[in-house]
Amino acid sequence: MADKKKETKKLSKTVEKIVEDVAKLSVLELSSLVDALQEKLGVSAMPVAAAAPAGADATEEAGANAPAGSANQTVVMTGIGENKIAAIKAIREIDQNIGLKEAKDMTESLPAEVLKDAKAEDAKEASEKLKAAGVTVELK
Repeated sequence: MADKKKETKKLSKTVEKIVEDVAKLSVLELSSLVDALQEKLGVSAMPVAAAAPAGADATEEAGANAPAGSANQTVVMTGIGENKIAAIKAIREIDQNIGLKEAKDMTESLPAEVLKDAKAEDAKEASEKLKAAGVTVELK
């Protein structure tokens, strides 16, 4: 173990102590730690970067195959109405890469972009789903 310390980057005493303390935790305690850090720092361990390129490629291909008269649109949620749960479900139905927490956060920080640079047909479909859930929507 002394050899490993020599090979790794030099850590401050504080970081070294944290690493040692974390190494002693059980799996359940580690899970709780991760959840607490995500909530405290406002981050998610969801692989967002892996999902983004797939969606971007689909959007680019759709844009390349779209008729010349149709422009890309962005669906912006401006009000959630009375049923927040229905709004969250509609958001997650439109974009399955959005997690529950992210969808909830979108409903709490309006205006929020639900669908960005989508084909006009897709944007219309998304706005209809949101309107059915009681959400006020604006197309840009």
